[in-house]
Parts: sequence; C-alpha cells; structure tokens
Amino acid sequence: MAAEKVAMVTAAGKGMGAAIAKELAATGYRVALMSPSGSAVQLAAELGGFGLSGSVTEVADIDRLVRETLDKYGRIDAVVNNTGHPPKGDLLSIEDEQWHAGLDLIVLSVARVLRRVTPVFQAQGGGAVVNISSFAADAPEQAMPVSSALRAALSSLTRLYADRYAKENIRINSVLPGFIDSWPETPEIVARIPMGRFGKTQEIAKTVAFLLSDGAGYITGQNIRVDGAIVRAL
Repeated sequence: MAAEKVAMVTAAGKGMGAAIAKELAATGYRVALMSPSGSAVQLAAELGGFGLSGSVTEVADIDRLVRETLDKYGRIDAVVNNTGHPPKGDLLSIEDEQWHAGLDLIVLSVARVLRRVTPVFQAQGGGAVVNISSFAADAPEQAMPVSSALRAALSSLTRLYADRYAKENIRINSVLPGFIDSWPETPEIVARIPMGRFGKTQEIAKTVAFLLSDGAGYITGQNIRVDGAIVRAL
C-alpha cells in the first residue's frame, strides 16, 4: 500500500465508520473523516489524518470535505459512504417528510458525493468506492421499512454507477452488513443468525479495506452481504 493513498470516510465518528477509518489508516491510507459530532475530528487527529464536523445531508458539508481533502492531500483514492439510520415506524404510519429524510440520507447523499469525487477519479486514472448499506436491501424488515426500501435503491445506484464508470478504472461496491456489535444485541436477534452471533465492526472494516484494495481490482457493481447468513436468498 502506497502511503500517499487517501481515503475519505463519512459518518466516521463511531461504530462501523470509526472501525473502517482505523483499518484504512493501519493499511497505509491518509484519512479524511467527517461526522455530525466532533468524534471524527478527534479520531482523525489520532490517526494522523484530518476531520470535519458535518453531515452527509448537507451539501455544503460534502463540498467542504471534498475540497479540504484535496487541499490537504491533493488526491482522493477511496471513498466510504457511510450514513446513520433513517426514521423507523410502522409501514403506513411513516409520514412523507420522514421518507424524504431517509432518501436524503441514504441515496441522495451518495449521489452528491459521487458527483464531486468522480471527476477527481477520472483525472487520476481511477478510484474506488464502498457504500455501507444493510442486509435489509435484500431481505426487507418490517421494523425498518424506510431503510429496507431505500437501501434497495442504493443497490441499484451502485450497479448503475459501476456500469457507467468501470471502463475508467473506477470501481464501486456496497457492503450489506447484518446485525453488527454496534447495534443492541438481544437473544431473539441472535437466534435468527445461523452463525449464532453478531458481526464485529472490525469484520466490516476488513471487508471494506479489501474491496478498496488492488486485490479486489476486478470486483465492481456488487452488493456484498456480510451478515452471518441471516439472508437466505441466493
């Protein structure tokens, strides 16, 4: 891994985002991190990178993250689009504004980042993106209807982007985690998982690092479940 490679990670202040940032820094990336709290700023300082307080739902914050990453490092080689969780509720009790908030968080935030980093990748001759999604994209859950519907849309966006930019050596994949240890664990949920345990944030981080690496150079447009086999679909 060349030390000059740069990775941009959103929602990197805690949980899977923080684990991904730590893993990428450990494998040689310079990291540029953002989260709504100050946690990403603190973590970036610990990892020798830089961080901003901001949200993926704010266009100005995305602009600032991309601009300041380029100002500081001169390039962006990898992007991890991580977000928080959209509103929950009974399917038909969810109001329009909650659906719009979920769309903004899960799908439009990724589209906005891609619009800004794709010209950078093209100028550099390539780049790689990983979107953090959910197993619910493939196996919708009544407990999370907004996430289920819009993560499926993110899977489609991932496929479309891959088709459009593969010839330019730009890759994109989505990771679909199952229940991970950053989520409250209950015996009822564990009983649903064939592996009999929650996944670890570090397991997600290592999957992401692989997908961004040269070792995954022929993998693009995929929606990869890391879920302990909770999804039974082929």
